[in-house]
Amino acid sequence: MMQDTTQVILVDENDKEVGTAEKLSAHRDGGCLHRAFSVLVFDKGGRLMLQRRALDKYHSQGLWTNTCCSHPYPGEETIDAAHRRLREEMGFDTALEHRFSFMYKAGLDTGLTEYEYDHVYVGTYDGIPLCNPDEVAQWKWISLKELEEDMKSHPESYTAWFHVIMNEYNKR
Repeated sequence: MMQDTTQVILVDENDKEVGTAEKLSAHRDGGCLHRAFSVLVFDKGGRLMLQRRALDKYHSQGLWTNTCCSHPYPGEETIDAAHRRLREEMGFDTALEHRFSFMYKAGLDTGLTEYEYDHVYVGTYDGIPLCNPDEVAQWKWISLKELEEDMKSHPESYTAWFHVIMNEYNKR
């Protein structure tokens, strides 16, 4: 497998840029705080589009999570990165609105650490995604009530950051 040399933006606790690092190294040795984003896409009926991460991702393989997420490139605005990854992962784009940001740190299944300042965007879409199979194994629409019940019954089926996102989302 080819080494991913993608750079992430390192930030402080106020989301001020302090440098860059190679993506995988930013997730090793306890993690370096870096900028990320997560997108939640709802249909007009209020259902949330989830994706199940591809089985060969470098962490959190096969887990259910928000519509898409990633990291902006150095010099790229976070909103632009959110649109880029929505197209790359899910095969569509839609208007997005910034809802909130939060920091979290979580150990992952592969010994890596997510330590992110995550910007959450929300959008609406009623179509069928054209998912990139390198990124997404499955997708589905789910009501927030059904999602909440399933996350309580099967927390291991969801990514670490998605638990934090939904806790924060439900507070607002």
